[in-house]
Formats: sequence, C-alpha cells, structure tokens
Amino acid sequence: MTMQAALPLPLADNPTAHTYGGLDRAYAFFNKRLFGDTLPPCLITMQRHKGAYGYFAPQRFGSRDGGTITDEIALNPSHFSERDIRATLSTLAHEMAHLWQQHFGKPSRSGYHNKEWAAKMREIGLHPSSTGEPGGKETGQRVSHYIVDGGGYDLAYAAFEAEGGAVDLLGDRWSEDEKAAKTRAKKAASKTAFECPDCGLKAWAKPDAKLMCGECEIHMECEAVEA
Repeated sequence: MTMQAALPLPLADNPTAHTYGGLDRAYAFFNKRLFGDTLPPCLITMQRHKGAYGYFAPQRFGSRDGGTITDEIALNPSHFSERDIRATLSTLAHEMAHLWQQHFGKPSRSGYHNKEWAAKMREIGLHPSSTGEPGGKETGQRVSHYIVDGGGYDLAYAAFEAEGGAVDLLGDRWSEDEKAAKTRAKKAASKTAFECPDCGLKAWAKPDAKLMCGECEIHMECEAVEA
C-alpha cells in the first residue's frame, strides 16, 4: 500500500505553536496594558460554538490530582476568516473582562452580562452592545461590543501590532465549505424549471411564479425540477 504524501504546510513553524502562541502573546499584552497585569493565566482554546465569537468558562479545566484548576477562554475559529485580527482579538479582550470579574468582581448567573462587567468593558475601550453597534443594550444574556476609536483596546492593539505581536490565526476551512454548500443548496431550492409547451423555451423562477413565453404568448408550464 502506498502512502499519499501530505501537502506542505505554508507555515515555517508548528501550526499549534503558531496559532496558540500568538493568542498567548496577545493575552499577556492585553493583560498588562488593559488589566494592570492582574489577571491569572488561563487556558485559551478554539471551540466551535454556534452564534458566538467566543465564551468564558470559569474553572473549566483541572489536573488529574486536583492541584491545578484554570479558567477557559474560547474563540470560535468559524469566524476567523470573516473578521479581521483586530476584531477577533477584541473578543479575546471581551472574555478577559469576564475573567477579571470572576476573580475580582461579582459575576451574575452563568452567561449574564451585568453592570459591573459593562463598566469594565467601557474602561478598557470596548463598548458593550447587544447589537454590536451603538445604541444596543449594555447588559443582558447575549451582549457583544464594538471597539471605541481611540479607546484603551484600540490603542493597545495598535501598540501590540507595532511591536511585532500581530497574530495570524488559522481559520476553520470546513465551516466555510459548509456555509458555501448551504448557500448553494438554498439558491438551488428556490429555482424551478419552466418550459413553453410550444417552442420549448426554458426559464427558471420560484415554483409559484407565473411566466409567459414572449414568442408564443402562452403560459409556460412548471416542470417542478430544481436547477
């Protein structure tokens, strides 16, 4: 049996070290610039979580002997290709605000974004918003944010990039293929073939469309065939 040669990786280093090392550097930099270097270490992971750019899970991981327990900050790689690095790392800072509250504040029930968290977000230059745009609710079960121009995060990211700390994240290619397939299937399902019974002219439209052949001046018949 012959083994098929693996495709060469475009990265000069290990993909794991490349991706997670970059996130670790960003965490350390933002910890120092935005949180006064007070946050404890945590485990940064990449998790596909429907409807979220990321999440924070307190005390999620631990050693077998129970001597080590750590929080988790997860980022969703399904969105890496559609957002720039500045936006993606703002999600990291968003979850760091949750981690700060877990250790130094008073978090509400699981997943709820309360006023204390919202105040910390504004302090670090990320404005909480349920819509991700100005005018959205600042507290609630599902709250995103937008970056404040000239705010703490905006300046911190610029400094991080200027110091050579830019992160090149590896996005989830499978999720992009799935999205493209679903889009093609949706478009195909919305088109049905119609044919003129006299001249055979074909056209495609929604199943309930009423089409008429311009040459024969008669209604075209639906073939109920997807295109």
